[in-house]
Amino acid sequence: MSENEILIGTLLDESWLTLEQVAAACDVEADWLRSHLEAGLMPHAESVAGVWRLAEETLRRARRMRALERDFDAVPELAALVADLLEETERLRTRLRCLGEE
Repeated sequence: MSENEILIGTLLDESWLTLEQVAAACDVEADWLRSHLEAGLMPHAESVAGVWRLAEETLRRARRMRALERDFDAVPELAALVADLLEETERLRTRLRCLGEE
């Protein structure tokens, strides 16, 4: 497998990723991710003794936010807002499917 290939898979519940792992999976610099984490734009992440632990949701959100910033030249706060709206839409659609409404 070459360095440029992107791995896509499913993480197990309760699995945590490091800041470096998420940055590599999103093809961003660790500083980009760190600044977004420190600004509070990435939920599902926590810093334990100065080491970031990131959940699978953070990986998906980081990829989405990076795409919004890159494709639409969005500032991080706007990308986070759009990510919030898209995530809420996905949750509502899932609820509707569960209720047999969609």
